[in-house]
Amino acid sequence: MNLHRLTETLRDYAAFGPGVAISLILSLLACGYASCTLKITRAHGWALLMSLGVVLSATITPSREALLFGAQGSGTCDLSRIALAPLQDLSHLNDTSLNILLFVPLGFAIALCPRSRAKYIVLAGAFVLPASIELIQLLVPPLGRECQSADVIDNLTGLVVGLAAGVVARLLAGMLDRLLP
Repeated sequence: MNLHRLTETLRDYAAFGPGVAISLILSLLACGYASCTLKITRAHGWALLMSLGVVLSATITPSREALLFGAQGSGTCDLSRIALAPLQDLSHLNDTSLNILLFVPLGFAIALCPRSRAKYIVLAGAFVLPASIELIQLLVPPLGRECQSADVIDNLTGLVVGLAAGVVARLLAGMLDRLLP
């Protein structure tokens, strides 16, 4: 997918931009609560909430066709792929790679949280989120979205990649702290 195709894809989701704008405002308002609850900085709390807001804006806002023409989702779920995406699908921007990339920041932000009961609750919620999103897309046809098992797998892949990157970043930061006076 080239830049033109990416622009066209984002245009298909007319409510994505407004959803991100609302997410920005809500994450700024709620980052203090998140930072207190998770014992993280306000900036980290904002990043965590904003990444969640982007995920929700990209996945549960109505499609352009639903907004303009009243298009409905099919009310069925495509279960044709229940395995990891083929590597060739990851070599360029497409629906698969974008679904993976969408969840990387969320996983990264969660991984950087200190160990606590609250972190594990957030982590559990993050693992349930992809299936919940697809269930919403299935059960709310006016969104004009399609439920796909491949999206769940791709979103979980992105979450795990983000978690792994966050763990590596934490380990490297810890090593640097020990090495530098």
